Amino acid sequence: MTNPSKSSPSPVHAEISGAYERALERSKESGSSCCGPGPASGNAAKLVDYGGDAAGLPEQAVRSSFGCGNPLAFADVQPGEVVADLGSGAGLDLLIASDKVGESGRVIGVDMTDAMLAEAQKNIERAGATNIELRKGTIEALPLDDASVDWVISNCVINLSPDKEAVFAEIARVLKPGGRVSVSDIVAEQLPAELREHAAVRSACIGGAISEAEYISGLQGAGLVDVEVTERMVYDEQQLLSVVALDDAQLEGLGEDFVRAAATATAGKVWSARFRAQRA
Repeated sequence: MTNPSKSSPSPVHAEISGAYERALERSKESGSSCCGPGPASGNAAKLVDYGGDAAGLPEQAVRSSFGCGNPLAFADVQPGEVVADLGSGAGLDLLIASDKVGESGRVIGVDMTDAMLAEAQKNIERAGATNIELRKGTIEALPLDDASVDWVISNCVINLSPDKEAVFAEIARVLKPGGRVSVSDIVAEQLPAELREHAAVRSACIGGAISEAEYISGLQGAGLVDVEVTERMVYDEQQLLSVVALDDAQLEGLGEDFVRAAATATAGKVWSARFRAQRA
């Protein structure tokens, strides 16, 4: 059965949802992407190399991706399996998973933002994929049945959650016995409180990030086993500055000098990591 608790989005959810609606509109207007050439601003995405996984997919899906890695890289997803994507956004990872599971498999995308769900549906139709289903919901209360999926993937989303313990518990709940997790996400060490408390920095995938050790502990605490980090991409000062756009009106009150000083102080303390785990 699905989880009926925590089904109402919080003010933090509304804030993040609004930020990503605006980011989606900017990506359409500028043609920029966090996983394409050139620096991205306003989200914590280093240059993400999808390699051949993104070949032939709709340009709109690639351009509107706000991930920080490729959670399906080297993931042993097999034809016929069921994959759930937490915070599926405009659908790039959904389309990649769709190809891996084939016609006999199924992919379920969960997102709380109407604009993202609408854009994902367009990209699914552009790609001609017939094995993808979209569901509206939060990742703290997944609209998925118990023990119903073979894989849980997510790309730079769990860091945004105000209740990560609930997210980890939900991942364990929906996985079949032996089911696996492949998540790309942002982790951070020793961030200034002023950054963590700022809405724009949270929406940029930094403010809500926990440490790598806390992330591992959270997955293990939910009952998942074989938890490991298989890849890291550490952010330098310039990449951090590109993440938090200095000209963004949301940053008024922090000030450019503070943001630059914070980027200098936190360089090397924020990175993208790929987490793997399994349900026993």
